[in-house]
Amino acid sequence: MRNPKWTRDELLLVLHLYLQNPKSPPSKQSREVKEMSEILGRLGNKLGIDTDSKFRNINGVYMKMMNFLRFDGSYEGVGLTRGGKDEQVVWDLYSDKYQELSKIVKSIRELIDSDIELPPTTEEPEEEDLEEGKLKTRLHKVRERNPNTVKKKKKNFLEQNGRLYCEVCSFDFVKEYGSRGDGFIECHHTKFLSDYDEPTKTSITDLVLLCSNCHRMIHRKKPWLSIDELKDVKGVSR
Repeated sequence: MRNPKWTRDELLLVLHLYLQNPKSPPSKQSREVKEMSEILGRLGNKLGIDTDSKFRNINGVYMKMMNFLRFDGSYEGVGLTRGGKDEQVVWDLYSDKYQELSKIVKSIRELIDSDIELPPTTEEPEEEDLEEGKLKTRLHKVRERNPNTVKKKKKNFLEQNGRLYCEVCSFDFVKEYGSRGDGFIECHHTKFLSDYDEPTKTSITDLVLLCSNCHRMIHRKKPWLSIDELKDVKGVSR
């Protein structure tokens, strides 16, 4: 079976490995490359991908580092020119932000080895993953749909405001749909996994209430919009 397309998560992990020593990347038989191959295998399992002995093996990891080499202006050669389009995107985003990338990679590796169960998929039509990858997109969606946290958020918001409405456009499902809309509103998680020292915990202060349209627009394209950015798009005062 042909290996699947590399995910954003995998590219971030391999780019981080490359940037640890770009002047002399680890060799194909190095401990670092072997360890990365094992990590990518566990990541594949976490994402529900069918993996075998050829999945992200040491040859694949090494070749992907050489794909990144072609973007490195300090390298006089050309690297491996054949690769995926997302490699250029990941390089442009993080090649000069090593500390930020390190934080993201740390949170990805913690999630890979955690006992957190993620759904097989959370993909929605016309929605894109986080810039930080599929794994963290799935955790993000799990948090947004956690019934206990959502219930607490709605209860708290209702007590403070007397009704549930979208915190961007003020849409009120009860006003629009009567009793059928009673208690209905979606929750959006405003923080990413790498923003947390304890990434498995969620506070209701990290959630905002959104109508379905506003929520979908936040997730529709990379990079996802913040609440303030979406208000600017809609021309709503902050």
